Amino acid sequence: MRYLVTGGAGFIGSHLCERLLDDGHEVLALDDLSTGRFSNVAPLEGRPGFELRVASVTDPGVVERCVLECSAVFHLASAVGVRLVVDEPVKTIETIVNGTDTILRCCARYRRPMLLTSTSEVYGKSDRIPFREDDDVVLGPTTTRRWAYAGAKMLDEFLALAHWHEARLPVVVARLFNTVGPRQTGRYGMVVPRFVRQGMAGEPITVYGDGTQTRCFAHVLDVVDALVRLIHHPGARGEVFNVGNGEEVSIMQLAERVRALTGGRSDIRTIPYDEAYTSGFEDMVRRVPCLDKIRRLIGYEPTRGLGRILSDVLAEGEGASAG
Repeated sequence: MRYLVTGGAGFIGSHLCERLLDDGHEVLALDDLSTGRFSNVAPLEGRPGFELRVASVTDPGVVERCVLECSAVFHLASAVGVRLVVDEPVKTIETIVNGTDTILRCCARYRRPMLLTSTSEVYGKSDRIPFREDDDVVLGPTTTRRWAYAGAKMLDEFLALAHWHEARLPVVVARLFNTVGPRQTGRYGMVVPRFVRQGMAGEPITVYGDGTQTRCFAHVLDVVDALVRLIHHPGARGEVFNVGNGEEVSIMQLAERVRALTGGRSDIRTIPYDEAYTSGFEDMVRRVPCLDKIRRLIGYEPTRGLGRILSDVLAEGEGASAG
């Protein structure tokens, strides 16, 4: 098959492109390189069946041509990272909502199956742990910019599922929980690559808040495997699935592990949220996925834990330093 991967030069998108090529498919990657990087897909440029087009997912003409040429669509293109959400809320909302609307219209026109990547952010401040796909969501006020990302991704989900309900367009929604691994940048606030970079440089490892907040980190290769298995599964159509890892760790514990792995030279410093982001910033205390639904459908079981994630990210950093 020939797949369209929007955001194909991004962190997750580039791994997905590589996996699809390894499986014998052709891949058309669409990316405006605003947060994606050409270096992520440079090794794929010489492989048969791979093409990168540098354009925006909000351009209807470009998107229509891309969708028409492909048999199915992985829609990963999105504004990314808490830092970008706080600093550029207009860009965040427009990129997410307009991009998804454009993709869905074209998929509906040509009846192309589509998988939409959403986010655990949509659960908001809910304290019902673990998060289940049919749980109520609890977001903060619209005056707090931090929730713009969650609100926009929720609208994405509503729109995709509306196409399923009205016209039976085969869509799947995957809510990703803190996907991590090689090629991820700390530029937009991603915690693991930021901690690893700081630890390797012997700089203070900066923990936002008091560090008691917990997260569950999933290796990008486990996540990509789930996406590939979900897109054409008949039982996934019109459904939402959590995709992640259930291994919970506090951000302070994460900082301590990274410090130990990088030689123990760094101090660990806490920075108040107001200083790290903006006044009135709110964070989730815990973010833990229930994986029962995806486990029942495709037998999904993450095989790479936090130890493997940290070793892979550290190895990439060491390789970059050596180069």
